[in-house]
Amino acid sequence: MDNLDRARLLLADHPVVDGHNDLPWALREQVGYDLDARDISQDQTGTLHTDIPRLRAGGVGAQFWSVYVEPRLAGDDAVSATLEQIDVVGEMLARYPQDLRRALTADDMEKARAEGRIASLMGAEGGHSINNSLATLRALHTLGVRYMTLTHNDNTDWADSATDSPRVGGLSEFGREVVREMNRVGMLVDLSHVAATTMRDALATSVAPVIFSHSSARAVCDHPRNIPDDVLRMLAANGGVAMATFVPKFVLPAAVEWTLAADRNMREHGLHHLDTTPAAMRIHADFEALNPRPMATVGTIADHLDHMREIAGIDHIGVGGDYDGTAFLPLELEDVSGYPYLIAELLTRGWSDADVAKLTWQNAVRVLRDAEAVSRELSTRVGPSHATIDELDGPEG
Repeated sequence: MDNLDRARLLLADHPVVDGHNDLPWALREQVGYDLDARDISQDQTGTLHTDIPRLRAGGVGAQFWSVYVEPRLAGDDAVSATLEQIDVVGEMLARYPQDLRRALTADDMEKARAEGRIASLMGAEGGHSINNSLATLRALHTLGVRYMTLTHNDNTDWADSATDSPRVGGLSEFGREVVREMNRVGMLVDLSHVAATTMRDALATSVAPVIFSHSSARAVCDHPRNIPDDVLRMLAANGGVAMATFVPKFVLPAAVEWTLAADRNMREHGLHHLDTTPAAMRIHADFEALNPRPMATVGTIADHLDHMREIAGIDHIGVGGDYDGTAFLPLELEDVSGYPYLIAELLTRGWSDADVAKLTWQNAVRVLRDAEAVSRELSTRVGPSHATIDELDGPEG
């Protein structure tokens, strides 16, 4: 049996928990949430990275659907757009009940696996989605959101982003209160996208395990979106999980400069650099024809996982592809069907079956279960926080 066949057998027993997939935003941008126009029960190659047949082929057993909204949507507009994202995930679950199962807990994830369905969870990508309101945070949790990324590419009023100029030096006092309230309700604190100072502040504040839903190793590719080694060590002590992402500009050093030029080209055409609509992809294709793109491979991702495993340990790593949230992906990982190729590469490098089971399924399920346990304990002695940002950080924020 070759390693690809072995990988597929392993994924049948221990399927992938993918930490981050932007399908809901792609549906918003491409078809205004019209699921008839993007029926994911059918192959959507050419328009999306994700559909049910390719999730099945990739051995994906649980998916955190990102209910992301762009940071340009602020205040109540951000909250409303997040609710629309949550709504379309609900539509998907209602439309495809044979394949997708709503999951709110680690037990739900295990039940979905036993039923042969894909556990569907939600993660809010960016603290701007709560509009500086802890009550809104709690409402998102009630609606099923099980992690929140503290920032996206821009700072929030209370947390610094990896790709913005420092504002509060990590987390403000209100930012720490956000983390504490997330611990209390059982929502995972996601530290992808945040500045290293924010990572360290959140790890110093959180009494529950945290995650990185889609971030790789800074020692392998020196990009601010990636995780420094000292933070990986802190993560191990915290009990959390870092889920390696596949975005070439975050994982392949040669892709960084190329991506900056490609992003400039998009802006010169009046488009956002994260736009993945067909029209935007034609602009990308024209640019790439003149400027060949450095190609990441499954080996590139395996290099990150090897390093993250060495520093944080096998119990603290996972995968978060960022499918449908990026224009480019590595060879053999071009869509959600590619996971067996990554697992085969890891097997070739000497990873054991037990190692793979932790990477793909067990670590992610365990971290959610541990966060639930912390929430149960905290809820017996701490009530909901009604603190405001003005009270904790002052009226200037």
